[in-house]
Amino acid sequence: MITAIGDVMRECYKRGWITTRDGNCSVRYANKRTVYITPSAWRKTIIHPEHVVRLKLNSQNELALKDGQNPSGELAMHHLLLRDAKKTRAVLHVHPTYINAAMYAGYDLQYLASEFPEVHRYTKVGPSVEKLPAVSPELAAETANCIEVDSNGICKWDIVGQSHHGCCAVGFDPWHAFEHIERLEHICQIVLLSGRH
Repeated sequence: MITAIGDVMRECYKRGWITTRDGNCSVRYANKRTVYITPSAWRKTIIHPEHVVRLKLNSQNELALKDGQNPSGELAMHHLLLRDAKKTRAVLHVHPTYINAAMYAGYDLQYLASEFPEVHRYTKVGPSVEKLPAVSPELAAETANCIEVDSNGICKWDIVGQSHHGCCAVGFDPWHAFEHIERLEHICQIVLLSGRH
């Protein structure tokens, strides 16, 4: 699954969902206290297992960074979504073109998803996060709030948009999280091409 982090980031780049050094992905295995996350500002086209940053959760479920470790700037977001997870979980944060365009045009992603059965049957779209600064504690907290992760680590929603920024998805592995983004991106493209508002 650590290899899948790099595979997914390369596919996101191929699809134009990120530029070279954008986006981030993390994984935490069930019953393990290690979080695996992409490094900050690293070229996502060359992410391999040896580049992935490994961080330990302490007894209070806080992350302990060692000198020289350089995890993604969105670490706080990943931490809030992984901290209390009881099952294996991956988190994927990217900047897909059509999802961003739909939010910028004023569409409600949750409503759009409800209109397309191939999305809402397999992907639960939550309310979008308001416009907040990237890599900020506020963005991290509001993303976790909109995904509605509870004290048992259970997420109500699979994906949320982040206004003027991108989206964040959770899944049982990186490809599962990727598929949630792919479905939502596809219907946003359809809606934008339809010209309807």
